[in-house]
Amino acid sequence: MNKRKYFFLHALFIILFLVSCKKTASEINLPSPEKKVYGHDTKYLDQDTYYDKVLGALAGSAIGDAMGASTEMWHRNEIQLNYGYITGLTPAVRVQSPEGTWDNNLVAGSTTDDTRWKYFMVKYFSRFDDNLTPQNFADFITDYYVSLTKELGDAQSNKNPDILDVRMEKIDWIKEWARVALAYQKDATEYQKAMHRFYGGEMSCAGQLYTPMFGLLSKNPEYAYRIAYDHSLFDLGYAKDISGLVAAMTNTAMYSQSIDSILNTAIFIDPLEYKNSRLVGRISQNILDASRRTVLVARKIEIHDSLDTNGLKELRMPQGFPYSTEEWVQQNRVYSFLEKEEKAIPFHSGEIWQILVTALEFGQGDFEKTMQFIVNYGRDNDTVAAVAGMILGAKDGFSKLPVDLSTEILRVNKEVLGIDLESLAREMTENAYHSQ
Repeated sequence: MNKRKYFFLHALFIILFLVSCKKTASEINLPSPEKKVYGHDTKYLDQDTYYDKVLGALAGSAIGDAMGASTEMWHRNEIQLNYGYITGLTPAVRVQSPEGTWDNNLVAGSTTDDTRWKYFMVKYFSRFDDNLTPQNFADFITDYYVSLTKELGDAQSNKNPDILDVRMEKIDWIKEWARVALAYQKDATEYQKAMHRFYGGEMSCAGQLYTPMFGLLSKNPEYAYRIAYDHSLFDLGYAKDISGLVAAMTNTAMYSQSIDSILNTAIFIDPLEYKNSRLVGRISQNILDASRRTVLVARKIEIHDSLDTNGLKELRMPQGFPYSTEEWVQQNRVYSFLEKEEKAIPFHSGEIWQILVTALEFGQGDFEKTMQFIVNYGRDNDTVAAVAGMILGAKDGFSKLPVDLSTEILRVNKEVLGIDLESLAREMTENAYHSQ
C-alpha cells in the first residue's frame, strides 16, 4: 500500500506540476509587431492639385523619354564623344523601330514606346474605370492587337504599301505583348510558355513601362503595389516586385516632397514578404542598399587644390558639364559602380531598377540633375529616365518642372506624335473625381 500510495502521490505531483507550468506559460503572450500603412492612408488632393501632379508625372516621364531617345542603348563614352554632356532635349537622329521612334530622325522632344505606354494606360483606365483586373488588361491588349490586324487587308493597305508599313510597325510593337495576353486568356500552361518566351525569356523591364501609372490613381502605396503587381503579366521573378515598387514610389511622390521617403517606400512596402525569401532576401532592397551606399561614399570624395589633376582620367569633364570638377568625379565614380553591375541586356529589370534608385539618390529630388545623370550614363537611358521622370513629376507637379523642357515636350508630343499629354491628364482627373 505504501508503494502504491507513493506512486499515486508522485504521479499526482507530476500532473499538477505540468498543469501549473502550462498555465504559467499561457499567461505570457508577447505581442508581434503590427504592420502599419507606410506613408499615408487615403490622403486627399484637391482637383487642381491632382491634375497638376498627374500632368507633371506624364510630362516628366515624356521629358525623360525624349532626353534619352537620341542615345538609347549607347555607351556613355559614345554619348560624350557625340554630344558632350546632354542637359536638354536633342533631336532623335535614329532609325525608326517598333519600340523606338515610329519615324526616322524626329525633332527634339520626340518620344518612344515609353510614352506610348502612358497613353495606352490612360485609355485602359478610362475603359475599365473601377474594374482594373489582369484579365481586363489582357483583354484590352488583345482587343487593340485584333483591331490592328483587321486593318491589314482593307482597301487602303492593298493600294498603298506605305500605309501597310505604318500599320505593320504598330503590330510589331504590340504583338510580343499580345502573344502573352492571348495565352493568359487561354490557360495557365499556355501563359507560362508564352511568358517565358517574351523578349527571349530574359527578365525584361516590361512592367516598369506602364505600372508607375497605377501610382497616380491609388489610395496608398501598398494598394498601388498590389494592383501593379497583379498587372505585371509580362514580368519574371523579382521583376514583378520591382514593377510593384515603382508604382508605390510614384504614389508616395504624389504626397511627399522627401526623396528619402520615396526611396524608403521600396523598403517598407513588401506585402508579399520578399524580405523573408530564403538565402537571398529581397533582391530589390539589396540593390537599393548597395546603390545608396555607393552614392554616400562617392559624395565624400574631395578634390584638393594641391592635387595634380593632369593625369587623372576621371577628372576630364565632358564638354557642357554644368557643375564642378568635384561633382563630376563623384558622378563618374558612381557610373563606374553601375558599369560593374551591368546585366546581359540593358533593359533587364534589375539593371533598370539599379540605375533608377542610384539616380534618385544621387539627384536628391532635383529633376534636371537626376535626368542628366541617367541620360548621360547611357544603356536603356530613355526607359530609366521615363520612370524617374514620372516619380519626380508626380512629386513636383507640372507647375514646378523646368519651363523650357515642359513646354516643348507638350508641343512636340501633341503636334508631331499626336499624343496630347494635357488631354490625357484631364481625362485621368475627370475619371478620378467623377467616381468620388
